[in-house]
Amino acid sequence: MPDANVRAVGQDPTGDPVGFIRRPYKHLTHRFIEAGALAWFEDLKNVAEPGEVDWVASLELCALVTGQGTSLSRHLKARQAVLTWANDSENILYKLPPYRQAYRRSLSADLIVCLIEATREHCLEMGFREEQLAVVLPPVDMERFHPPADPVEEPIAAFISPLAPNKGIDRVLDAWPIVKSKVPDARLVIAGRGPLEALVQERANNDDSIEFLGSLSGDGVAELLRSVSLFVTAPRPTKVWNEQFGLAYVEAMASGIPVVTTVCGTNHEAVLAPSVRVQDDVNEIADAVVEFLGDPGLRRRLAPEIRQVVFDKFERNQQLAALRRAFDVVS
Repeated sequence: MPDANVRAVGQDPTGDPVGFIRRPYKHLTHRFIEAGALAWFEDLKNVAEPGEVDWVASLELCALVTGQGTSLSRHLKARQAVLTWANDSENILYKLPPYRQAYRRSLSADLIVCLIEATREHCLEMGFREEQLAVVLPPVDMERFHPPADPVEEPIAAFISPLAPNKGIDRVLDAWPIVKSKVPDARLVIAGRGPLEALVQERANNDDSIEFLGSLSGDGVAELLRSVSLFVTAPRPTKVWNEQFGLAYVEAMASGIPVVTTVCGTNHEAVLAPSVRVQDDVNEIADAVVEFLGDPGLRRRLAPEIRQVVFDKFERNQQLAALRRAFDVVS
């Protein structure tokens, strides 16, 4: 965000060019994913002196850290902002302590940054005031995520996501034999970690067309996207999760490759035509993958349009400027 002086508080630095204050998490589980984690920071009161910072910001309405952010902002005499992707008022976490208490505390925040359009409607439904809300779409670094110098002609699909049932790696693997029967030289590259890693490794061990890379850095993901011709996932909702957006979709499209995924939550905000969403069905997934992998001419023709729709809506500088305006309006 232009002219902002940011201090990040966390257990491990992310490598971003901002100040970093290390504080450990206290957690009852080793999972720390979005608002679903029973985790909070230890020893926050001395991260700054009262009057030293203007804002305390956190992610997600019912995250326990957001509940801490309310107390910290009051202690520091600062304003509170919450950035959120939330899109499902029926999420069970809103009904369960201590998440319910964190959500109720977030109702007093000075600014709610809605990272997708659906979040604004969600927040109004959840009792937030219209003047608290600002929609700022996720910024995409179009320089980091860009097409290769020459289009990838080979039929190579990539799954880059957590290896978990809700992200659908099992569906993609089940669809793969159908894809191979119609595009015999097709290849599938998988990157990520998660509970279905053993399944992925087993399929890769028994199928030469499947390659498992494990986890990748951000730059590694960008490089991989420039070496493939299609991005595929198959998310499906759980009791505490529904696809909200999916940054990986727009990063893939910024790289000039089409996306095939399933209809889930509000991922229509990210998966813009000519990329496609299909039903959570192995045959439908396979057919959509085959349509793109089997036609390199189609991919070449669509590549500029795929990248342009991302630039028009999510280009990094324009969205960072929108974020700055959102904070300035409250200030």
